[in-house]
Amino acid sequence: MISRARVWPGRNFPLGATWDGKGVNFALFSANAEKVELCLFDHAGNREIARVALPEYTDEVWHGYLPDARPGALYGYRVHGPYNPGRGHRFNPHKLLIDPYARALHGRLRWADTHYGYRFGSPREDLSFDRRDNARSMPKCRVVDTAASWGSDRPPGRSWSETVIYETHLRGFTRLHPAVPDGLKGTAAGMSVDAVIDYIKTLGVTAVEFLPVHAFVSQRNLTIRHLSNYWGYDSIGFFAPEPSYLATGLIREFKTMVARFHDAGLEVILDVVYNHTAEGNHQGPTLSFRGIDNASYYRLMPDDLRFYIDETGTGNTVNLSHPRVLQMVMDSLRYWAGEMHVDGFRFDLCSTLGREANGFDPGSGFFDALRQDPLLSRVKLIAEPWDLGPGGYQLGNHGPRWAEWNDRYRDTVRRFWLGDGGVLPELAARLAGSADIFDREGRRPWASVNFVTAHDGFTLADVVSYNAKHNEKNGEDNRDGTNDNHSTNHGVEGPTDDPGILAARRRHRRNLMATLLLSQGTPMLLAGDEFGNSQAGNNNAYCQDNATGWLDWKAIDPEEEKFIAFVQRLIHLRRLHPVLRWPRFLHGQHAAEGVKDITWIAPNGAEMTTEQWHDSDARCIGLMLNGEAGGRLSMEGIPIQGELLLIILNGSPGEIAFSLPQVPQGSGWLCLIDTSDDEPPRVKREFNEAIPIAANSVSLWCLNTSAEGRRE
Repeated sequence: MISRARVWPGRNFPLGATWDGKGVNFALFSANAEKVELCLFDHAGNREIARVALPEYTDEVWHGYLPDARPGALYGYRVHGPYNPGRGHRFNPHKLLIDPYARALHGRLRWADTHYGYRFGSPREDLSFDRRDNARSMPKCRVVDTAASWGSDRPPGRSWSETVIYETHLRGFTRLHPAVPDGLKGTAAGMSVDAVIDYIKTLGVTAVEFLPVHAFVSQRNLTIRHLSNYWGYDSIGFFAPEPSYLATGLIREFKTMVARFHDAGLEVILDVVYNHTAEGNHQGPTLSFRGIDNASYYRLMPDDLRFYIDETGTGNTVNLSHPRVLQMVMDSLRYWAGEMHVDGFRFDLCSTLGREANGFDPGSGFFDALRQDPLLSRVKLIAEPWDLGPGGYQLGNHGPRWAEWNDRYRDTVRRFWLGDGGVLPELAARLAGSADIFDREGRRPWASVNFVTAHDGFTLADVVSYNAKHNEKNGEDNRDGTNDNHSTNHGVEGPTDDPGILAARRRHRRNLMATLLLSQGTPMLLAGDEFGNSQAGNNNAYCQDNATGWLDWKAIDPEEEKFIAFVQRLIHLRRLHPVLRWPRFLHGQHAAEGVKDITWIAPNGAEMTTEQWHDSDARCIGLMLNGEAGGRLSMEGIPIQGELLLIILNGSPGEIAFSLPQVPQGSGWLCLIDTSDDEPPRVKREFNEAIPIAANSVSLWCLNTSAEGRRE
């Protein structure tokens, strides 16, 4: 039997369920609702024990205060109003709805026909109405006490110039990790285990970027195929952590993980999905926003409000042009940055967030709100600069304060090492920080987030082991995922015992990794690439919450331990030599002692000519970086020590004689890295000496000086 609870008027702010030490204030925005009921449930979330109508409606916010409610209480909403899809309204009080501001969720969605506001299966959802209750199979919102003692926690405050990002999946990273106890695998508590944090720290990266951790839904069509929304790109709550990622069920577990990462000097960046929700298109379920105020939360087709504008490929688009929806997104970001202490955000399909009535606008309300916010203007902001909408590809157009995923870097570097011709001019631009894309409005090279692999696509091991994708396990007849992989199997598709092929694959991996970590810009590594993690050729493992998608720690054999050491060495050199992460774009316009800040060297030891740049058969190039050029610079207030480095990339199938350039200072060149050998000797060479550069290799050289010897 449902009883009534004491309710007072309360306040219309803040939105959500707020415990003040004496009771709980509930506030829900809905501009078009006629009545809002708050439903309270027993501790298991199975039985509705009380239902009260929120008594007040102020500035389009329904609100009420329950003096007897306490943290831990489970609740949901029923919202009354017109069911008229043709006018944009899809209210249905028979559906229990998730509070958009819920800080925690209890339980998981169990799919049933009752989750739809219309009779599921009807050809016209606007002409039917479902009166069945869905509460038993819905997750419940939980009232939380957000107060927490952070102790001495301080964000590492890493500068962009020293940042090396490590992209991973919170669940997949520890699901098979041998040092994580069974009860903690796949959770924030598992990521907090000493062995996990020590491994990441020892690798040398400075920031961990997690795939979405907001509460999400596995689409019904996936569950029917016994798959799941592994990546988590279908959010249903922008404040609540995904319940399955919490071993304790308590949000302080996530806070503890963040604090432990900070203690290790590691920043935490979250991949966030504010462009769409899990409710899908006009035939999707009614789980939250659709039933609270469909016409406000979503962008609808102006000529027929029954349908949704779909610029995300998911069925709907969140309406950030509405001030209350924009407020929700900003409140969510402030919550994660302020209450949960995260250090930055990577915005999925960020072009959608900047699109207004006249298309994409770098001065959109959302971007302007971020830039002026006193808290969010100080955290790291990374854009995925594309979506499926008109003019959706916006690489380089997000403006000051933004870093952006640079897929042109990925494709160019892969093509070069694949042996494609005519790539050198494009490669040079990418190695130098993509100034052609980002050098305006005072932006810096760090704005280019360089990557050769990411969660979306092949792993590094698969880039060198497969000619084509193998996504059959996704149940879509291998139609999903890109066909444009710029990959090679080196003679055998997939696993092999052939020592020659294995050696070629390892060198290819070393070339890609060395190129990435020796380029100007912000490098991003995909977790597991440092030890040969494979997805068996699946380049779209979004639904593989299993051994395909999880990191395979058993893959670390003696050969892979060498590769881990190689990656550590590269990151160490990047940190040791500031000229590899220079704080400004290099254009060859400044010089010191006759050497430009950047010089492109041909194999004959001279500067590249116009004819050489346009030689489609050319596969070898040198890049000389002079840290003395361009006057005094500093990073974080510390003067940069000048230095001179030479990077040689030979993408040709044969050995090439390369004359090491003459410079005024030093007594020759010292080799620090050579990808043709797992452990290259510290070879010293004279100026102008023509040395053999191995086929398909990268080498890094510094001036042979006593000071350099001490540094190394």
